[in-house]
Amino acid sequence: MTIKNNDRLLRINTTSLSEEPSQSAHYNHYEATPYIVLDALFDTYKLKKTDGLVDYGCGKGRVMFYVHSRFNVPVTGVEMNDQLCHKALTNMTHYLQKTKGKSPAIRVSRCKAEEYAVDERENRFYFFNPFSTEIFMKTVNNILKSVEQHPREVDIILYYPIPEYVDYLETSTLFNLYREVQVPGLYKINNDERFLIYRLGN
Repeated sequence: MTIKNNDRLLRINTTSLSEEPSQSAHYNHYEATPYIVLDALFDTYKLKKTDGLVDYGCGKGRVMFYVHSRFNVPVTGVEMNDQLCHKALTNMTHYLQKTKGKSPAIRVSRCKAEEYAVDERENRFYFFNPFSTEIFMKTVNNILKSVEQHPREVDIILYYPIPEYVDYLETSTLFNLYREVQVPGLYKINNDERFLIYRLGN
């Protein structure tokens, strides 16, 4: 199924790459996670009704709407770019016409990742290399502070994991590698086509 067909099923538009420049040297150019890659992850890594997912650098919201539709769990997209945030909100309006409001919460938070206040009900955190390692460290520390206040199991999901993210998690936090998911077909061509899921036990 093509990207456009997947978008059409969700009543959203995420097909084009972002033309908007990053508003900070610490934040990377937006690119949506391919649907085939999301299928590979979530065919093996299932979310429960009690889970809540945050997508950092959500852009136009593809991951949010995919997860919300597939697992019927609360999702939040964090995005600092005004234009991308507007497109995510527009997509949310169209998507909610499909669900008719009979579903868990879905929201877009317009702020920097390191300033996002992690909710105690959020326990799955998605990253597709949206920003510098410095911002990643601050963001992870916010997650850890939330866990200190409200102990729970949390997972950090890295797509196309960069060594600096991995090194920080493995050497400076109590997160441990829980699972690796290789994208069928793509991983043989490019070893970065995989997910690393790090878990912090409660």
